[in-house]
Amino acid sequence: MADYPLIENHGLIGDLQTAALVTTDGTIDWFCCPRFDSSSVFGALLDWEKGGHFSVRPADETYTTKQLYLPDTAILVTRFMTESGAGEVVDFMPVTGGTATDRHRLVRMLRCVRGSMTFQIEIAPRFDYGRKPHTLHITANGAVFASDGLELTLSVVREPEDERVVHTQTGDHDLRVSLALEAGQQRGLVMESAAEGPPREIRVGEFQQLFDDTRQYWRSWLRQSRYTGRWRETVERSAVTLKLMTYAPSGALVAAPTAGLPEQLGGERNWDYRFTWIRDASFSVYALLGLGFTEEARAFIGWLGDRVKEKAGSATDTGPLNIMYRVDGSSDLYEETLEHWEGYQGSAPVRIGNGAATQLQLDIYGEALDSISFAHQHGIHLDIQGWTSLRTLLDWLVDHWDQAGEGLWETRGGRQHFTYGRVMSWVAFDRALRLAVAHGRPAESSRWAAERDNIYEQVLAKGWDPARKAFVQHYGSDVLDSSLLRMPTVGFITPDDPMWTSTLDAMDRELVTDSLVYRYNPEASPDGLRGSEGTFSLCTFMYVDALARAGRTDQARLVLEKMMTYANHLGLYSEEIALTGRQLGNFPQAFTHLALIDAAITLDETLNRMREGGS
Repeated sequence: MADYPLIENHGLIGDLQTAALVTTDGTIDWFCCPRFDSSSVFGALLDWEKGGHFSVRPADETYTTKQLYLPDTAILVTRFMTESGAGEVVDFMPVTGGTATDRHRLVRMLRCVRGSMTFQIEIAPRFDYGRKPHTLHITANGAVFASDGLELTLSVVREPEDERVVHTQTGDHDLRVSLALEAGQQRGLVMESAAEGPPREIRVGEFQQLFDDTRQYWRSWLRQSRYTGRWRETVERSAVTLKLMTYAPSGALVAAPTAGLPEQLGGERNWDYRFTWIRDASFSVYALLGLGFTEEARAFIGWLGDRVKEKAGSATDTGPLNIMYRVDGSSDLYEETLEHWEGYQGSAPVRIGNGAATQLQLDIYGEALDSISFAHQHGIHLDIQGWTSLRTLLDWLVDHWDQAGEGLWETRGGRQHFTYGRVMSWVAFDRALRLAVAHGRPAESSRWAAERDNIYEQVLAKGWDPARKAFVQHYGSDVLDSSLLRMPTVGFITPDDPMWTSTLDAMDRELVTDSLVYRYNPEASPDGLRGSEGTFSLCTFMYVDALARAGRTDQARLVLEKMMTYANHLGLYSEEIALTGRQLGNFPQAFTHLALIDAAITLDETLNRMREGGS
């Protein structure tokens, strides 16, 4: 197990249709092609022996590494220091654009910046999660790795006067390359799927242009950000990370680019997150518009509108919306186990697909309507057909909100009447009524208002525990749940209401540990799964937001600053934090970075108001 890098010891690169993880020692150990949710080509992250990898490192056995992003970009620089010299590998993927394509390029630029350095490169793909064999054909200018349905073409960057690169084929149809450079020299490799021809000699000037174009794209994109607050560098890195996890052809945001990373080492909470959750992506509208990225928000609202239109009037027992979809909007997420893979540090099973896709989670209707309403306030509107379909969705919710569901944490221990689901159903009716009034749209206003009010009264009667003086996870329970931190955010309750402040106090005592926040206590509320989990990074940032809204600004700022110490060296977060401080779960997680942005914006605004009031 010693071969597995820490989850946090990775950086992310991508081209807005797929992405790759690069370790701090220069190994690509996760890459799916041609889309986020396609099968993996490099998957050593989940099985070091069988998963496949693309490594670049010095020939010297002893070296140290440092890793950083080129400022304001998604270009990753991994630096190597040895006794004989210093070098670096610069990794990026040229942006593909908004049209779906099978052509994707991994660019690995090798530089020697001091002394001399010989790079050892090993390319060992394992197609279709290691289930398909491949062949290797070596040419003068590179190589072709071919498997059923997918080819990867490797081209070498060189000048005509260079000595030929030394290629060595191994018995597994893998490739080893040795490349010696002196200070000031730059060469490299480009791996391409669906290439237009055989491997070719790429001149250094063309190679440099790929780098320049990619750098310019990211810097131009990031200049749209309006955020000038106290945590600008952290917030903008989160924005770039979210952009890297957005599928440009549809505007859909994946929950994470990885699958199967454990929430507990050796445990079974190992899920595939390479899909688009209605909930997560709806939250992205707040973060994107809060930063000024209008086009990204518009693209997602368009994607969400398509999901509403296609399912309107055809509801199943899990509702007219699925909780998650593939990035193209399709809904085939059949869950299976990769029995031949051992999992990250032996954390089996490794699952692909997601069986939670068919769960009933009533909160998604509130999140969808809330994001549509917020987008309307920023000039992003549903068309007539979209409003008609939305009315059909609300008609279904009128008849079905008062039933048990699985809840947003996707528990597999049976349905419950989750308080958060009720609160967000209230949000759905409330936002629909506001939209109808603001835009003069036809609506079942009296019916929607009646259901909104019924939900409100029910939550106060059944979701509140008088003994605990707190809102609880589900009716008939006394378990606390940090999802309810969003109650004041969505306007169900004011942040200074005594019922809310006492709930926040109860969470402080039970769910918060040194500023980090648990989702809930699985021992008190069995969720159908074995084992435990770490604190949930999303919930910690939601806690910051709730504290700021409640006027506890000193506490909110301290929690935020502490939480930022748990980011990795690049400012990236996975899903959870272990007691040891290690990151756990899929990486990086969109939900966490969305909540970070929201918390930073809310706290900034609160602190600014206090400063203005004090002056």
